[in-house]
Amino acid sequence: MATGTRDSEIAAMNGRFPEDISPWKTVRRTLALVVFAWAVAAVTTCVAYLTLGSDAVPILGGGFLCFAFLMLLMFLHRALWLAVLSVVPALFVLVGAVQYAPEAALDRRGVRESVTIVADSAAGTGGDNHRFTLRRTDGEQLKEKLEYDGDTWAPKVGERLDVIRDPEGTVPMEQADDVDAAGRLDGLIGGTVTWTLMAVVAGRRGHVRRRRGIELPDYMW
Repeated sequence: MATGTRDSEIAAMNGRFPEDISPWKTVRRTLALVVFAWAVAAVTTCVAYLTLGSDAVPILGGGFLCFAFLMLLMFLHRALWLAVLSVVPALFVLVGAVQYAPEAALDRRGVRESVTIVADSAAGTGGDNHRFTLRRTDGEQLKEKLEYDGDTWAPKVGERLDVIRDPEGTVPMEQADDVDAAGRLDGLIGGTVTWTLMAVVAGRRGHVRRRRGIELPDYMW
């Protein structure tokens, strides 16, 4: 009792005012943040499914939700550094959620084709946004173009590829080697599990910091 009183007096002298917060309140806050983390992953994935063929909506919506999680984590922890570290798993969550849906669709209903590149829209233009015209082994030319941004590792005219295309035309065609729905799902789950662990750490450390009266300005130190 005397020690607690002395800590409170020292904290008050330093301009800090300890909170008499219940451990169960901290547990509830931590569980709420954990539920929110998994909700972010689930909602972003569902939005990506509902907007197949358009990455902008899940990227913007998921990015906002990820930012909201970072802010809530910071307020729970009452420190900045853990929120900064949580950016890394946030990228896994966002990329996994956005890319899992289209790649899972290609895995489920996609048609695999062996093709040859016969033309490149960027040839002679100096651009790096490629739209490749493809010809199947039976000589028929595909109506859909294979899109590739960037010059690094870009396929060349005459090169043979295996691609997976969506017969419904909703999901853009992808090179078969780039379609890895299981890997995207692993990244999504791994990022969310890391968030969960960070929320637990934030809850524990935040509870201690509140009892010591450490306020938000200390986040910058």
